[in-house]
Amino acid sequence: MLDQRMFSKKNLLLLIPICFFFQSLFSQTLYSRAYGNQNKPAIIYIHGGPRGNSTLFEGTTAQKLADLGFYVIVYDRRGEGRSSDPSAKITYMEAINDLNGLIAQYKLKKVTLIGHSFGGIVSTLFTQRYPTKVERLILVAALFAQQESYNHILNSATVDAVQKGDTSTLNKIERIKTLDTSSADYRQSVYDIGSSYGYFKMPRPTKESIAVNTLYERGVFFKQNIRNDQAPILFYKNESRRNIDTKPILSTLSSNGLKLFGIYGQNDGIFSKKELSDLKEITGRNNWFSIENCSHYPFVDQQVVFLKAVKSIMRK
Repeated sequence: MLDQRMFSKKNLLLLIPICFFFQSLFSQTLYSRAYGNQNKPAIIYIHGGPRGNSTLFEGTTAQKLADLGFYVIVYDRRGEGRSSDPSAKITYMEAINDLNGLIAQYKLKKVTLIGHSFGGIVSTLFTQRYPTKVERLILVAALFAQQESYNHILNSATVDAVQKGDTSTLNKIERIKTLDTSSADYRQSVYDIGSSYGYFKMPRPTKESIAVNTLYERGVFFKQNIRNDQAPILFYKNESRRNIDTKPILSTLSSNGLKLFGIYGQNDGIFSKKELSDLKEITGRNNWFSIENCSHYPFVDQQVVFLKAVKSIMRK
């Protein structure tokens, strides 16, 4: 009996390092990086997607924002960008849990969230679940009423296509209208139309914006611009809230005292004037920043104005 016990203990001791090895081998860590002094107010940037990453913001804006006196954290969501994970589900709950873990990892009590594009929905849902952990929510060209945006893109493209006599695009729009509006194909097809007509691009690039983009394209972060083409497919497979309107959530958060802000380009082709007006009413006019000659990427299109806006917001 004694020998049997000694044998079992010996085997157990041998198994422990093996278990740790396989745990280390298969566990996945999110890519993240912090800029600035950890004793300064913390800002976490949440990128667009699904299929996106934070390389553009990190390579152009993170350090400059840190230089203004903030502790800036960027990361790629699980299964997207540099956070490779074959087992990722690409759901909102997964993203919320990971963001909560990231806040704990950096030992932060309260943070300001910058939610860009699809990241605006992620940050809104996170704030709804953990309101005491969010000091401010800054929506930057953030999605909030997806179907309204899809409708606006298709309606705008129809007008543009008729004016240009672009029958090919008109035929594509008619096909899109037959698709399931909560499908990955519908979303991608709508955005492809918008992209083909330049709805995501600033109308008149400036010397500043060209320099910012050129610096990014020649730098290391552009080389890390990893895109997981399976991410949108997994999202639409695993997530039930595929087509969401977060205005009621944002209204409740604002009514409950959340410091809510919006930074949007006046030339962002994916939002209608009514959409932006509705959101402006929710944030409050004093918390709304509308940037001229700017589209879907304010931190690149008009970086100086964007940084000034964030600095002003952080003082409120």
